[in-house]
Amino acid sequence: MTLETLLPIIINSLLIVLLIVVIILVIKCIYVIDATKRILDNVESKVNSLNGLFSIIDLVTNKVVSTADKISDTVESFIKKLFSKNKKTKEENELDDIIEREG
Repeated sequence: MTLETLLPIIINSLLIVLLIVVIILVIKCIYVIDATKRILDNVESKVNSLNGLFSIIDLVTNKVVSTADKISDTVESFIKKLFSKNKKTKEENELDDIIEREG
């Protein structure tokens, strides 16, 4: 046998082996992709089942925040009224003192 007949046989044999290996790898990749898809579907279904819980938590949080805002606004307005009354009383007392001195 000469090199001209032996070399194409070796190259063809190696190409056949390479083709078989690529086919096996593609099949394994398909199995891995299918397994990953099943896992992702499972995770997605579990996350979707928790969406209701998260919406309830969000609603409760919004109600608590709005109630706390109302309470703090009420307390703030009460404190402002207290201090404004004290200032008015002091100013009125000073005016009364001035009127008494003049009169």
